Amino acid sequence: MVTAVLPIYVVVQLGLSPLAFGLLDGVYGGVTALVRLAGGHAADRGRRHKLVAGLGYGLSAAAKPVLLLASTIPAIAAVLAVDRAGKGLRTAPRDALISLSARPGDQGRAFGVHRSMDTAGALLGPLVAFGLLWAATDAYDAVFVVSGCIAVAGVLVLVLFVHRPPPDDGPAGEARVSLRAALGLLRISAMRRICGCAALLGLVTISDAFIFLLIQKKLDLAPQWFPLLPLGTAAGFLALAMPLGLLADRIGRWPVFVGGHAALLGAYALLLSPAGGTGMVVGVLVLHGVFYAATDGVLMAAAGPHLPAGLRASGLALVQTGQAATRFVSSLAFGAAWTMWGVTPAITVAAVALAASAVVALVLRPGSGPGSGSGLGSGSGPVLAEESSV
Repeated sequence: MVTAVLPIYVVVQLGLSPLAFGLLDGVYGGVTALVRLAGGHAADRGRRHKLVAGLGYGLSAAAKPVLLLASTIPAIAAVLAVDRAGKGLRTAPRDALISLSARPGDQGRAFGVHRSMDTAGALLGPLVAFGLLWAATDAYDAVFVVSGCIAVAGVLVLVLFVHRPPPDDGPAGEARVSLRAALGLLRISAMRRICGCAALLGLVTISDAFIFLLIQKKLDLAPQWFPLLPLGTAAGFLALAMPLGLLADRIGRWPVFVGGHAALLGAYALLLSPAGGTGMVVGVLVLHGVFYAATDGVLMAAAGPHLPAGLRASGLALVQTGQAATRFVSSLAFGAAWTMWGVTPAITVAAVALAASAVVALVLRPGSGPGSGSGLGSGSGPVLAEESSV
C-alpha cells in the first residue's frame, strides 16, 4: 500500500523534485544495506532466524503510521530509514528460513511459492490504497494507518504459525558463526561471482517507483489512478514466480536470472518508444513483472545451496547487501540524470548500461558441475569442498 502511493505522495502532494525523490527512494531501498549483514549474523547465531525476522517485520509495521507526521525531506527520510531498517533485519533471516526448509533441488520452487504469496499481498495493497484514495481525495493518512494495521497482523502470523526448520546434522551445518566467517564466504568462487553480478545489475536497475512515475508522466495520469500501476507488475510477478522458479530448478537458475534482466531491458525500450496508451502501459508492467519473477527469488535460490546451513542467513545477506547498496546509488543517479538531462537521455543511458551489464553477468556466471547446487542445473546439493575452508 505504501509503495503504491509514496511516489505520487512525495512528488505531487509534497511537490518534491525528481532529484529529491531519488534521494528518498535511494534511502527507501538502500538503507537496508546497512543492516542486512547485522540481521543475517544475528539470525545465524543460535539459529534465531524467526526472532530476528519478527523484529524486522515489527519495526516496519510501527514505522508506517508515523509517515503521517512527516512532511519534509529529512523527516520522511528518517521514517523510511526506520522502515527499511526493519526490512534489512528481516529479509535474510526469512529467506534463510525458506532455504533451510527446502531441499537443494527445490530451492527455486520454494522461493517461487514465497514470492507468489508475497505478491498476492502486493496485488491487494494497491487496490486497497486505490479504494481509499477514490473514497476520499488525498486520503494518504488513511493509507498509512491501514497499512500499519495490516502489517501488525502479518507479524502475528509469523509469531504464531511459522516454525523453526529442523537442525542440519551434515557438515554444512557445522560452520562457525562470526562476521569474519560470513565475509569469508566470498572465498567461494561462485559466491564472489553471484555477489558481483547482483551488485552490477542492481546498479543499472531503475527502481519501481521511477518506472511508475515515468509511466505517469508519459500518459499524464491523474494521481488517483497511480496506485493501480503496481498492480500490473504484481500480476505478472504473481503469475510467473512459481513457473519461473520451477524452470530455474530445471534448466538453471543463472540463465533465468539474467533473462529476467532482458525483460527489464524490454520495459526500458517501451518507455523510450513513441508508443503510448494502454498497450504501452500493459507491456511495461508485464515485462516488469517478468523481471521480478525471474530474479527476486531465483537469485536467493542460486546462492543458497553454496552456503553452509550455519551461515545461510549471513551469506544471503551478503548478496542482498551488495544489491541494495548499488540500487541506492542507482536511484540517486537516475534522479540526478532525470533532473539534469530529462527523461529520454536518462532512460537511454540506463538501457545501454543494463544491456552491457547483462552480457558481463552471462560471462561471469557461477561455475557449474556435478552436484554444484549453484542454481545453474538441477540444484542438487551444496558445494562443500570450498565451504570447508570457511
